[in-house]
Amino acid sequence: MIALTNKDIAMKFIARVELLLIGLWLGAALFFSLGVAPSAFSVLQNTELAGNVVNRTLTVVNFSGLAIGVLLLIASFLPREYPGAVWAWLRRILLFAVAAGCGAGQFIIGIWISYVRLQIGKPVGELAADDPLKLRFDQLHQASVWTLVIAMSAAFLVFFVMTKKGASAAKQQPAADPVLDFPTDLKI
Repeated sequence: MIALTNKDIAMKFIARVELLLIGLWLGAALFFSLGVAPSAFSVLQNTELAGNVVNRTLTVVNFSGLAIGVLLLIASFLPREYPGAVWAWLRRILLFAVAAGCGAGQFIIGIWISYVRLQIGKPVGELAADDPLKLRFDQLHQASVWTLVIAMSAAFLVFFVMTKKGASAAKQQPAADPVLDFPTDLKI
């Protein structure tokens, strides 16, 4: 068995926390997309109220995705062993896509949607289908959906890119894979 240094233990711990963070955000974004948003509109009779619930929840998803994306992007520059520069930069690009998607969804598209809703002055559902403000709202809503889909796709891909180091290290050392054994390796 290979003895782990404090640095090895810290790097393994950081890597696992990074995977946990991106996995939690991806799970929350999926739950929002497949659970919260459709449920709000099917359960609440008032679509304006449902829209407010969805908007508030999307704000949490966007802010957390932006924070996690930026945090993990900064952490990706910590000195550590990567299986190659291509994987390190792919990870950074994907993390940037997560953060940028959430930031754009919240601070660009979200603000435009709020502005259009303010111009409408009444529930969006009361507008005629061919009303220019309704059409603009629908375009912005689609842009918001696609922005979140892109951020979620990037998070899904970065999750597997982040596990690449572990997979390549296991191939290099099949007999002596240094697994973090919490009871023995983290004794104080």
